[in-house]
Order: sequence, then structure tokens, then C-alpha cells
Amino acid sequence: MTEAFTLTKTIYELDQLAGDPSNQVAIAGRSNVGKSSLINCLAGRKKLAKISSTPGKTRSINYYWVHCLEASLVDLPGYGYAKCSKKEREKWSRLVEKYFQFNKQVTRGVIVLLDSRLPPQKLDLELTTFLSAQGMPIIPVLTKADKAKMAQKGKNLKLWSELLQSPRAPILCSSKTGAGTGAIWESLRQLLLPVSEER
Repeated sequence: MTEAFTLTKTIYELDQLAGDPSNQVAIAGRSNVGKSSLINCLAGRKKLAKISSTPGKTRSINYYWVHCLEASLVDLPGYGYAKCSKKEREKWSRLVEKYFQFNKQVTRGVIVLLDSRLPPQKLDLELTTFLSAQGMPIIPVLTKADKAKMAQKGKNLKLWSELLQSPRAPILCSSKTGAGTGAIWESLRQLLLPVSEER
């Protein structure tokens, strides 16, 4: 059986980063929002993306080839972890900035992960504002839905819907239960399959 995802490339330094011709969807979020868990859940594998109990451990850009979509899911380094040095945060910031600079033409959208238990955070708002200014389609995903109270989830869904004014409604997701992953797959298909059909 062919794996759903294959890790094809890991980038740590700016000089390793160059334009990639394949269609891509990036995945971005705070360092403790559950990116690795979601990637593993989507891939149907427990250990594809490394999960650490220490937030901010992913310091690279990781490319996963998604076979059924013939495109890459690009895992960007998590942001907002206070314990890493200012120099390290600046390095990560430059890496992500250069990623978008080199790959804007082939990046079809960004899955932005947001904690369903928290109101909109400053760094999340900065990221979504930056992406909107770039004209980049956003798939907003509210993670850890199994850990949030119903009232919290409803309130934060409404807030993000109003803030983003996106044609794509925020998706409530739980990597633990798999809730919301079907909607994420559908959003990925909507972003990528029309591009593939144009070839």
C-alpha cells in the first residue's frame, strides 16, 4: 500500500531554500498548537512528524508529498515559543519569509492552525493579516476541539469567522478523535485539484 504522505525534504538554512516547482499548501501555527499531531492524523501514521513535549522543537521547514493530491504539504516552523532565543526566533522568521518569497507562485493556500480554547492571539492575527495582504487563501483550523468546552469553541469559531471574512469557514478539528479531518481534506482538494486539472 502506498503511503499517503512521504517526507521528501527538510530545510534548516536559508541557503538550502529555493523555489520548488510542485504545487504546495503550507501549514502554519503556534509552536504548541498541534501541527505535528495533525500531520500524523491526516497521514494516518503516528510517527511521520515528530511530536515533542517541548514546544518550539520543530526548527525546520518540512516538505511532505501528498500522493493523492500530487502536491506538497509544507510544515513551517512553529512561532511564538518564548523560551527560544531572540536570535533563533529571527532566524525562523527569515526562513518562513523567504519560503513565501521563493514559493508564492506555487503555494495555493495556507492551513493556519489556531487553538480552539483561546481567543484570537496577537501572533495569529499578525500571520493571518500578512497572508491576507499577500492574497493567500487561508484554511483556518481550530485545533484541540476535544479539549475545549462547547461555549469556548462556539465563541472562537464566531470570532475567527468575523475576523477573517474568509469564504472558507473555520474548521473545528481534533487530532485525537479525527474530527474535522474530512473537512480539511476537502479544503485541500478544492485548492489543489483545479490546478492539477488545468495541466
